[in-house]
Amino acid sequence: MASASAAALSGRGARNLLQFLRLVGQLKRVPRTGWVYRHVNSPESVSDHMYRMAVMALVTKDDRLNKDRCVRLALVHDMAECIVGDIAPADNIPKEEKHRREEEYETQSSAEAKFVKQLDQCEMILQASEYEDLENKPGRLQDFYDSTAGKFSHPEIVQLVSELETQRNANIAAAASETCS
Repeated sequence: MASASAAALSGRGARNLLQFLRLVGQLKRVPRTGWVYRHVNSPESVSDHMYRMAVMALVTKDDRLNKDRCVRLALVHDMAECIVGDIAPADNIPKEEKHRREEEYETQSSAEAKFVKQLDQCEMILQASEYEDLENKPGRLQDFYDSTAGKFSHPEIVQLVSELETQRNANIAAAASETCS
């Protein structure tokens, strides 16, 4: 009897996991709305965004942060918007923990959540810069930069954003001098 019960549980667990993985797979096909609204050609997906944020969290040098927690927050921070309520069963995360994690990110109640929120915004302007480069239209997505002005405080992110802005400003200046010639 016990093995039949275990097999039934195992089958349900596999079905739930497969259902969850299919839902997560849909994130690969959901384009980021901000880019769609700005008519960006072939905009990144929600999954693309979450992946790069997770890599950014993984490479942080800040030893005061729990890197594993940062990576996990980066991987799930947009998931709730896309598949509300379907994260807990497959991840074996109790409902209370799921809500706590989402709330942690939204309320910025930990150093890791604050860091990941800044990663989110940094990744967005890095993506904006890449789209400007791909379209050869420096400065076209300025409003994304404007929306993040003054929001970076983590030293690594401040340094990364500073370098990004230096490169972007050089591209904008070069394009302006070409149009003047």
